[in-house]
Amino acid sequence: MQGNLLTAAQTDTIVKKTQIDKTRFIDGLLQSNIISPRDLATFCSETFGYPLMDLSVINESLIPDKLVDPRLMQTQRLVPIAKKGNKLALAVSDPTNNSAFDQVKFQTSLGIELIMVQHDELLKMLEKISKTSEQSLNDLSGDEFDLDFKEEDLGQAAAAAAADAQANEVDDAPIVKFLQKMLVDAINLGASDLHFEPFEKFYRIRFRVDGELREIAQPPLAIKDKLSSRIKVISKLDISEKRIPQDGRMKLVLNANKSIDFRVSTLPTLFGEKIVMRILDGSQAQMGIDALGYDPDQKETLMNAIQRPYGMVLVTGPTGSGKTVSLYTCLNVINKPGINISTAEDPAEINLPGVNQVNVNDKAGLTFAAALKSFLRQDPDVIMVGEIRDLETADIAIKAAQTGHMVFSTLHTNDAPSTLTRLMNMGVAPFNIASSVILITAQRLARRLCTCKRPAEVLDEVLLAAGFKEEDLDGTWKPYEPVGCDRCNGNGYKGRVGIYQLMPISESIERIILNNGSAMEIEEQAQLEGIRNLRQSGLLKVRQGLTSLEEVLGCTNE
Repeated sequence: MQGNLLTAAQTDTIVKKTQIDKTRFIDGLLQSNIISPRDLATFCSETFGYPLMDLSVINESLIPDKLVDPRLMQTQRLVPIAKKGNKLALAVSDPTNNSAFDQVKFQTSLGIELIMVQHDELLKMLEKISKTSEQSLNDLSGDEFDLDFKEEDLGQAAAAAAADAQANEVDDAPIVKFLQKMLVDAINLGASDLHFEPFEKFYRIRFRVDGELREIAQPPLAIKDKLSSRIKVISKLDISEKRIPQDGRMKLVLNANKSIDFRVSTLPTLFGEKIVMRILDGSQAQMGIDALGYDPDQKETLMNAIQRPYGMVLVTGPTGSGKTVSLYTCLNVINKPGINISTAEDPAEINLPGVNQVNVNDKAGLTFAAALKSFLRQDPDVIMVGEIRDLETADIAIKAAQTGHMVFSTLHTNDAPSTLTRLMNMGVAPFNIASSVILITAQRLARRLCTCKRPAEVLDEVLLAAGFKEEDLDGTWKPYEPVGCDRCNGNGYKGRVGIYQLMPISESIERIILNNGSAMEIEEQAQLEGIRNLRQSGLLKVRQGLTSLEEVLGCTNE
């Protein structure tokens, strides 16, 4: 480190620890006791050229009020100490936190002058100016919300009475208001998940937006138990049980025409229960096939496959790659009065009117395999299995595809060719795979560039190394890079776009399967047939200006 206060080895150790603990570098640095808060503040002042101040002499009552959002002050660790004209003096201990300073500039419309202070004094000041738990929640919650949590499947009157009794235990208006604020903010930001995370000295709430986790708030630590109980009550979970994980579901009614389902999972941690809420927005399945990002030839291939009378279509990809939305969209396309559709899911994430949806329950004996056997006695036309996890489920699904039914399912594999070898490794006979599977689609989700994007200067050597061909670099296009604006909250990306590998099972690929061929042989044949792999499909999205080269390289393998 510059100034000989820290060696390269010490720096690497601290960086690795903070990455594992998911804490900030400055916290790890000071916790290591290699350098004192005073020495660090002095070094930053001299190196960056900012004035040094003793924050302990400042009276918190003199701090400018309502200039900077209290949430921003707490999460980004900064304190406004004076306003003069169009300049705002900010007390900070980390002069490199430029994104936070930009947020203050945007929020206040003022210029920023940084003042270096000791990190420990800054934390003490933030603690002093933080208000009571209730008032802090009111500040974080903002305006009132007229929302309701819909009560479903309560069963007997005794269960309802018990739920009411539990609700009374956590009937805390600020908690209710704060939770509703978080849920509405998550929906408005287009988040897919909410994380409520208790730690030893703070409580953190993060949203996953466009595949990335963003810290949204650090409410008072004292609310963690009440907030956890409130979420568990409305999710029909046992608030007295804090030792084991629980899974539940809740519905938030926004208005007469709009409601959002949430899948809730609790997990006991060292300092309390971590809760993750997955947003299940049924409108995603109604977007239509065009909104998913298939290229015209891929869309034609997919539509031809799903409208065939029998066979199996498999969707593969990691968790969070959009497999469920793709399957629901396909079901929505073929969901007509003359077709009987049944699905077995764990759990059913989106409600599709006209589709018979079943939640599997392993404890009760209702496994995927058991549900499939029952479906075959229900005169089905189309069957969807949430996931093929074992040989029994795979065998029944394949037999259904061979006996006049259309079967949709998912597998966790890296690409389309490896899906076939995965089925063989499960124990499915090659001739059964070749005679039933008609299409495999592998997919990823890449962040979509915001409208503030700009052309990027990228060397031809870099583009060629990424997978572009010489003839692609004809000068008629340029890759784009993220910039950042108000619309995308400075991230440069807004929304996501699908990257797909659609591999129909041709006669040549069938022969490779029957000969117990490897995934590499299948991939080579697919390339000969003009099937783009994930990297090639991603590069096409780069040419179209939909996403950046870095994003495609990050979510695909060549």
